[in-house]
Amino acid sequence: MEAINLSTIRFHIKTGANGWLSNFAPYPIVVDRIQWPTSEHFYQANKFTNDPEWMEAIRGSRGPYEAWRMGRSSDHPQRSDWNEVKESVMITAVRSKFEQHSDLQSFLLETEHAVLIEHAPNDAFWGNGGDGSGENRLGKILMMIRAELQT
Repeated sequence: MEAINLSTIRFHIKTGANGWLSNFAPYPIVVDRIQWPTSEHFYQANKFTNDPEWMEAIRGSRGPYEAWRMGRSSDHPQRSDWNEVKESVMITAVRSKFEQHSDLQSFLLETEHAVLIEHAPNDAFWGNGGDGSGENRLGKILMMIRAELQT
């Protein structure tokens, strides 16, 4: 991959040139000696620490989209502190992905100081809402992890 010298890099899901930034990208992570197929699997399962069987079902799901869908299930109540811990769970997922995959770490470092934006039309928290009005929390976490790796 060539060095990326753009001032803004957009990504969404796992498609496109920058799909490797997405939590749906097919890179397994290990957290607390447990392997997860993707960072999306880890994130979604951690909504249900009060239901270990459902967590395991999410971990074993066929792909990140299915894990995402299962994480939105109203049949299984989320842990009561989810809104307070969801960003720290995401940071763990993203940090694990980029610390455990040296190729991805190199790609991330090659983005240098570009603004990373999850261009997600239906997500105004983790993404930019599709029109720039969203919080882009995932992009900000990626930039934070990049800054940690640059030191």
